[in-house]
Amino acid sequence: MQVLVINSGSSSIKFRLAEVVEENGALATQPALLEGSVKGIGGMASLDIGGSQLGRSTVAVEVRDHTQAMRVILNRLGDVMGSIGAVGHRVVHGGDRYVESTVISEQVEAGIDALSELAPLHNPACLAGIRGAKAVLGSRIPMVAVFDTAFHRTMPDVARRYAIPTDLADRHHIRRYGFHGIAHASLANGYSVSSGTSLKEVRIITVQLGNGCSVAAIAAGQSVETSMGFTPLEGLVMGTRSGDVDASLVGFLAEREKVEPREVERWLNERSGLLGLSGRSNDMRELLRAAGQEGDRRAELAIDLFCYRVRKYLGGYLAVLGGAQAIVFGGGIGENAPEVRRRICSNMDWCGIRLDADRNRAAVGLKPGSAAKISTDDSALAVYVVAADEETWIAQETARCLRSIS
Repeated sequence: MQVLVINSGSSSIKFRLAEVVEENGALATQPALLEGSVKGIGGMASLDIGGSQLGRSTVAVEVRDHTQAMRVILNRLGDVMGSIGAVGHRVVHGGDRYVESTVISEQVEAGIDALSELAPLHNPACLAGIRGAKAVLGSRIPMVAVFDTAFHRTMPDVARRYAIPTDLADRHHIRRYGFHGIAHASLANGYSVSSGTSLKEVRIITVQLGNGCSVAAIAAGQSVETSMGFTPLEGLVMGTRSGDVDASLVGFLAEREKVEPREVERWLNERSGLLGLSGRSNDMRELLRAAGQEGDRRAELAIDLFCYRVRKYLGGYLAVLGGAQAIVFGGGIGENAPEVRRRICSNMDWCGIRLDADRNRAAVGLKPGSAAKISTDDSALAVYVVAADEETWIAQETARCLRSIS
């Protein structure tokens, strides 16, 4: 089955056309037939496309919305479009209603829309991609929603419940949902393949570090704990998100600054994290340069606090798992910032981590789905870098969902 994978952001769409086949009773994905992205939706955008059936090219094109972006993508697919068997959409928040990949219907669309208040930066963009694809392709091709939150459905009650009145939690569906599930699942799979360890025997901590950041404790291939909670704000320091703060800060700042609580929440989501600490950027590359070349103390503090928070979670999750086989880094920072990985793993020799400096420096720019071990061979706790391949995971989940109902 050929699956068109759509990963929609607020002003972008990443896409991949992949062939999903069955090999030895399991689903596998062939090299991408076509893949690319549209960036800058809402004005003059860039369309980047390439793959095994087409040379790489980048062109500028006027794109006013996601529907037009889908028309541009499908026009470039040309004759290949007729072979598309299904479309798989990444959706960030599925709440407690969608705990597995689901065929998209009008009711499912409405459900995704209703959950937008819990992920206002993400679900509306996902929904725009779904509606854009339906406007172009119509109803003849089945579409599947693959939810980031679904991977964390296996967390036990002690990990997913907040210590608030049960009647309030139940009435308003308040729980720790977790996010980045597709990425964490892909990281676990990449480690499994690279290390030769069956997913059913995997006991690892996956560290997804990008503009959004999260950690997950994974046992027997399933999520048992993760750092994000009811919304993507909880947990690690991120590009513009504060991560963990005292909940009383919202009311305190609202009163002192004479603003509504929702405005304070916006500050915590959009003005905090690396950006708020450094006062200059949410880009880790810029902060590393500023700290190293300019001696910028605020940039240095932002990096140190970022790494400290990750290290703090690693220690906690080692306790949750009762020990682990490996720590696995992924995401834009996790894959491409050896200095950040070094700082995080420093002073962790107490749990047996020993990084190989040369391996760590060399592990950048990995191809999606590939992995590199960056710890020494005698390190008691292995450390890996895996280039997460979310599109492959979405494609396989789409095929698995459709096969289960056929």
